[in-house]
Amino acid sequence: MDNEKVFAMSFARIYPLLKAKAEKKGRTAEEVDEIICWLTGYNVRDIRNAVDSAVAYGDFFRNAPALNPDRKQIKGTVCGVRVETIEEPLMQEIRYLDKLVDELAKGKAMDKILRGQKM
Repeated sequence: MDNEKVFAMSFARIYPLLKAKAEKKGRTAEEVDEIICWLTGYNVRDIRNAVDSAVAYGDFFRNAPALNPDRKQIKGTVCGVRVETIEEPLMQEIRYLDKLVDELAKGKAMDKILRGQKM
């Protein structure tokens, strides 16, 4: 799928998929929210508003209040692509979130997922 299609998808469509991935492995929606808040600087109310307003996934990241500088510590692969080598900055932000939710679903501790910073 090309980047523009991903960027144009509704956050309201993606968010339940992120939660379901975590919940299927015994993790919680609250943990997914904590990850999103850590990564983007949004609070839980902001996330709910983004879901309700059907903001585009790309715009969700473009308008993030405070992207966490420690997100650059996120390494590894998502869909066979190393997140640290993704050249398109917006796609890299999206893949950072994918990687963090993957780590959550694999049972990694929250302090490790948040790179040592508990919210």
